[in-house]
Amino acid sequence: MSRPFIAFQHLAPHHAVSRLAGRFAGSETPWLRDRLIRLFVDAYDVDMSEAARPLGEYASFNDFFTRELKPGARPLADAATHVLSPADGAVSQIGTVTEGRIFQAKGRHFTAAQLLGGDEDLARRFEGGSFATIYLSPKDYHRVHMPAAGELLGSIYVPGDLFSVNQVNAENVDDLFARNERLACLFDGPHGMFASVMVGAMIVAGIETVWGGREEAHARTLRHRTYADGEHEFAAGDEMGRFFLGSTVVLLFEPGRVEWDEGLAAGDTVRMGQAIGRWL
Repeated sequence: MSRPFIAFQHLAPHHAVSRLAGRFAGSETPWLRDRLIRLFVDAYDVDMSEAARPLGEYASFNDFFTRELKPGARPLADAATHVLSPADGAVSQIGTVTEGRIFQAKGRHFTAAQLLGGDEDLARRFEGGSFATIYLSPKDYHRVHMPAAGELLGSIYVPGDLFSVNQVNAENVDDLFARNERLACLFDGPHGMFASVMVGAMIVAGIETVWGGREEAHARTLRHRTYADGEHEFAAGDEMGRFFLGSTVVLLFEPGRVEWDEGLAAGDTVRMGQAIGRWL
């Protein structure tokens, strides 16, 4: 089953498919919007009891997909001592950046430099550091939050493919998270520099940040942005962005900063705000 699925994705026009999906997802035509939302809720057994708004109060499928939660739905662990999960999802992999490489799946790695748009100097900051890859499934809450307090230093938009980022592809597509379109966001916090990389995927119609709005997608060139001191500061648990249809977050921390929860392993479910590691 997986081989035809992988082969189809190699042949499919990723960006054209995603642009088409984006048109449907952004439509405010009532019959289409409501049909898409109800089909999705039923297909993925979405828990609407946590949503701040009930069905029938969303302007578009995108508005529903990026729905906010009720206050208190995601209590935060103590950020003074712990790293917080940035999103609801499942741990794809978690570990240490070794010889510049990040573990993807059995027999497959990608490099920190690849992930960060080819910036070797920046990647060296994370050599021997900690990484966590968290996959957001379709039914999950799709806002991304800060794993720690930090000041925004800059961002790197990296153009690329749009393969699906599920476990099947992680096990079968080389350099998956470093070949898909992505936005690497760089922060400086009390425990040093860290990166939160939002990785696009098949039919992902966009990535949005709270400081810059909707990121222009499907571009052909790198985009580097830098920010002034104090321009954008965040507390742990603050919202930093959202996905319009799915995907993955990769966290990177400098060496000697983080020790992951020893009970946390690939495949484990996490919820935004829970402790996934402790500060050293």
